[in-house]
Amino acid sequence: MKRFLIAGVALACAAPLAAQDLLQGTLELRWGDPAPGSTPPSRFEAELVERDGARHPLDTASALRAAGDLYALAGREVALDAQPAPWPGGRVLAGAIVAADASVEAAAAPRVSGSQPWVTLACKFSDVAAQPHDLPYFGTMLSNQTGRLDHYWREVSYDKVNVAGSTAYGWFTLPHPRSYYVPANGSANLGQLFTDCTGVADATVNFANFVGVNTFYNDDLDGYAWGGSRYATLDGVSKVWYVTWEPPWGYANEAPLAHEMGHGFGLPHANNSDGDDDPYDNPWDVMSDAWDNAGDDATYGTQPKHIGIWSRDHLGWIDAARKLTVSANGTYNNITLDRASLRGSTHVQMIVVTLPAPAPASHYYVIEARKRSGYYEANLAGDAVIIHEVDTTRDEPAWSVDATVPPADTANDEGSMFKVGESWTAPGNAFTVGVTAASAEGFVLNLQRGALVDQIFKNGFDG
Repeated sequence: MKRFLIAGVALACAAPLAAQDLLQGTLELRWGDPAPGSTPPSRFEAELVERDGARHPLDTASALRAAGDLYALAGREVALDAQPAPWPGGRVLAGAIVAADASVEAAAAPRVSGSQPWVTLACKFSDVAAQPHDLPYFGTMLSNQTGRLDHYWREVSYDKVNVAGSTAYGWFTLPHPRSYYVPANGSANLGQLFTDCTGVADATVNFANFVGVNTFYNDDLDGYAWGGSRYATLDGVSKVWYVTWEPPWGYANEAPLAHEMGHGFGLPHANNSDGDDDPYDNPWDVMSDAWDNAGDDATYGTQPKHIGIWSRDHLGWIDAARKLTVSANGTYNNITLDRASLRGSTHVQMIVVTLPAPAPASHYYVIEARKRSGYYEANLAGDAVIIHEVDTTRDEPAWSVDATVPPADTANDEGSMFKVGESWTAPGNAFTVGVTAASAEGFVLNLQRGALVDQIFKNGFDG
């Protein structure tokens, strides 16, 4: 008999209960990203998969509220206390979501670490003959050459992750035409695409050698590229697989593929603070705006920038010695904050500032330094301290702060960059951070949590 602690109440379950009571299964998260220059909104889907294969799509708004940090549960076994039916659109309304064994603390080890090989499957619709790229193109894309994705993930993770061993296969012909998988004016059937693409490749590929599956198609899907996870049994291995579903524009450029692989690792979108419903306007994070302030390659197109510091920490890549958490009122002077991209830093690279009660633990701020350096970060908007407000109960947890009123549509403006002599005060005077000097690899900061006590925090944007 399993026991779960939901909303402070211990529940016992010997067998799956009715959907309106308690569900147990693996949590899948997926994101859909429209083609550049198009206007459809981003997509976010959550699904709970029971051990018998039964699938339950979740209402994402209620799931985010119910979990507090839904993203920390991605790919894990969870218990869900459902609100009574009816459920709008057939999507389960969540009352509470916890790890299935709530007595087990999350592992201290990184959520994503070590070797993470992906297999790339090039699959073509039975009625579309085009083969946009050959296998050497796909194989090189995930290699350790500068600018390629094994090199990228090593650098972004401070060498905690690599995708060495990634291999490409294809082209395989799917058993059905495109219209079977992508109805006119409808959403792509991602489950069927995954099943059929892995199915036609099964005789060639030993999936047990991989943790992720890039599925590349030879025609547009539903106007979106997709990334996230899928629970499946492949070559006798039953687990949650990292998955991307890429149309040709998604693998003609490395930046969107890095973005979708990030979703595969469980990363949500980032955003800026302009208040619109567009999550693609924060060019400090490839998990938001993959296209602006980015480099370009003659063969592999738009190149990925780094992910933001919250995303790095979410995946467990920020060592404890590189992170300063400020949770008590007081003055914290002369903090040397190295740029987030620096490997081998001996200083702080991430500052977390918690908020006083009644703010929940899911709401806080993170501070990082970014500098135009290296291959991936050379085209950033500037060298500056970047601040993100984090709320893990919303679709995009990390929103970049902008001192400009109203905030700019895209967060590559001066108001989003805090430079020497400038400072910013959080709403309610929760804290003030001031940039006092440049350092060899970043900046020197003073931070006051609580009441202001020093004129050094005079707002640099007062004019």
